This record gives sequence, C-alpha cells and structure tokens, in this order.
Amino acid sequence: MPDRKIAFRASPVPIAQTALADLSQRYGNVAAAEADFIVALGGDGFMLQTLHETQALDVPVYGMNRGTVGFLMNEYQDEDLRARLDATVEEVINPLTMTATCVDGTTHHALAINEVSLLRAGPQAAKLQISVDGRVRMDELVCDGALVATPAGSTAYNYSAHGPILPIGSDVLALTAMSAFRPRRWRGALLPKQAVVRFDVINPEKRPVMADADGSSVRDVAWVEIRSEPSVAHRILFDPGHGLEERLIREQFA
Repeated sequence: MPDRKIAFRASPVPIAQTALADLSQRYGNVAAAEADFIVALGGDGFMLQTLHETQALDVPVYGMNRGTVGFLMNEYQDEDLRARLDATVEEVINPLTMTATCVDGTTHHALAINEVSLLRAGPQAAKLQISVDGRVRMDELVCDGALVATPAGSTAYNYSAHGPILPIGSDVLALTAMSAFRPRRWRGALLPKQAVVRFDVINPEKRPVMADADGSSVRDVAWVEIRSEPSVAHRILFDPGHGLEERLIREQFA
C-alpha cells in the first residue's frame, strides 16, 4: 500500500510550529482535502478548532499534544508516525447545535463539540426557565449559568462545574448548573442524547445572558435551544489503549 497522505495543522505557539516544520519535512504535508489523515499539533482548543474547520471533509483527525491539557490529544512522538496512524482507534462523536435568538430578534446558529453554555453577562445572577422536549421542567433557575455537554466535552467546563463525566457511547447529555442559587445547589440532570433543551432568559434586559458554543459567543440572548446534531460526525483517532473511553475512566480516578 502506498504511503497515505498527511495534512499537518499546528497552533501558533512556537513548540507546535517547530513540530510542524519537522514533521512536514519528514512526512510531507498536503492540503486537508487531499489527505488520508489530518494531524493536529497543539492543545485541546486547537483540536476543537481543527475539527470545526475540517468537519465538511470525511477525513479522520489525529491530535498530538503540543499544548497544555491535551485530553483529546495523543502523546507527541515524531518516529514511525504512519505506522501509529494505521494502528489508531477511531471514535465518532456528534456535536451539539445551538440556536440562539437575541433580544433584538436576531438568530444565530453554531456547533459545539464540547458544550453549549449560558453565562450571566452582568452583575446580577441569571434567571433561566428550562424546558426539555417542549415541556417546562424548571420554572426558574437562579444561577451564574448553565450548560449542556456532550460525553466528549463532559471532562471540560462541565466537570469544572461539578457535572458528571459521561462515558462515550452512553447517548446521554449532561445539563449542569453553575453556582445555582435557587434551587439551592441544584447540580443539573442527565438527559437522553435526542433531547431538545431550551433555556428562556427571564428579564433579559435587566439580567443579560450570553451563550457560547465552543468559543462562538452570542450576547444578550432571549432564548437558546440545544440539540444533538447527528448529521455531523467528527472522526477522532487515538492510540490503542488510550481512547476516549479509557481517558474518561482514568479522569475519574485522578
């Protein structure tokens, strides 16, 4: 079998740029549309950026950590890269889609691989009404914010907000509150993957709220609807024995 083609992408930090130069010289570097593999060099933030930017291509993405946390990344090694790629395990994840309508009537759409979060954007706590599949489940949540996370994103912001870690393939979403005031210490809920979650902002002019989908932010939202997007599938590659399932279990015993 002829050598399969690799497209390298790197974050702007010096250590990633050095790796980009070294690996490109050793293995060649083609355009992402021509590649059999995309190799992302950086941290988790850059991996998310790469997945978003290449989602229209049916090309798997393999990350090597040249950043900080690297939960979605593999260990950096420059030897035998093609053999490593051939031995990888593929995980397929679906992102969330966010539809946010603002106080001024404008509507915005974005995809999130990790989570969609709502955050207070002023000095007062946010007041949110929560509906699931068209049924109001909580009339008023007074909080700093709330989020809906995928299993792949459950160890990120969700975990920092004391949300649960979700196994890959569990077909579950985490709805997690940040600093809930009323109901006091309400932590959130586990929802089926196909659930449609809607947050209505109560009194948004007095208590402004922003929404964020993997860094794509919208201010002054009136309501936000979140659902899984099965039509988009991100293919992520991991070294054997170090896939997302193993990482999620390991994280809970760290």
